[in-house]
Amino acid sequence: MVTRVSTVGNYSAILANIMAAQQRQLEAGVRVSTQKNGSDLKDFAQNDEMLTAMRSVQTRLTGYQDQNSLIADKLTTQDTALNQVADASQAIREAIADALASGDASTLMAEVQGQMNKAVGALNTKYNGNYLFAGGQINTQPVTAQQLSDLTAGPPIGSFFQNDQFKAQAAIDDSTTVTTGILASDVGTPLMNALQTLESFQQGGSGPLGSNLTPAQRSFLESQLSTWDSVHQGITTITAGNGMVQQRVDNIKTDLSSRQTTLAGMMSNITDADMAKAAADLQMAQTSFAAAAQVFQTLKESSLINLLAIQ
Repeated sequence: MVTRVSTVGNYSAILANIMAAQQRQLEAGVRVSTQKNGSDLKDFAQNDEMLTAMRSVQTRLTGYQDQNSLIADKLTTQDTALNQVADASQAIREAIADALASGDASTLMAEVQGQMNKAVGALNTKYNGNYLFAGGQINTQPVTAQQLSDLTAGPPIGSFFQNDQFKAQAAIDDSTTVTTGILASDVGTPLMNALQTLESFQQGGSGPLGSNLTPAQRSFLESQLSTWDSVHQGITTITAGNGMVQQRVDNIKTDLSSRQTTLAGMMSNITDADMAKAAADLQMAQTSFAAAAQVFQTLKESSLINLLAIQ
């Protein structure tokens, strides 16, 4: 009796094993090289809704972070400009005090003019090509007064401010909106009024201020010390308010960064491959492929055709 020998079924089974091992090897190799469990949402079918939601949140947080970086830069520029105006007002106060101490005010108004130039320049500061303190009139220079004499030429102080009343606001996260806009008129009106008073006295009957102060001039300058203290305090208060907004934006940026890190970790737990497991799977797939290939070779060598050929 001769046993019937057939290798077709065995070949089919071994070839299927080889193809499966190749596929597992390919998938494991991709995970090892990319360090990811897949390349698109279909590879994460069980968690696709969660991943979609997390990516949406991630995009929104990134948008806030990008915007807040620009806001922080703008607020820093505003802080620098406001401090320049505050310093100018303080320098005028000190110049008045020095004139009183020495009894000589011959250079006082020149010093005042220099400090006015600094203050006006600061109030006309630009950021990204736009005037910072102009409200919505971002292409219009907010302060037009240049000389002390401009302030006593007839037009009211308000006419030297070209800003409107719009104060920019920005949402810095889902629940927080801050006012970032500051108006030149809010900062500069008390300053210009005080400068106008000085210039009016200089041009009036008790002026000009010279090297020997008269009793009337001394009395006037003494009264100006408290005025300039008040001007400086008002500008300092506005500067401090800008600083508080800066601090709030910085805190929100830190919070958003923390949330982004947490979210990235959650997404990583889903999308990132376990490298130790991926390497083990790759090794196992390579071993399976080699074993299947060896079986295929053995099966080929034990073919009935080969046996008949030997006979």
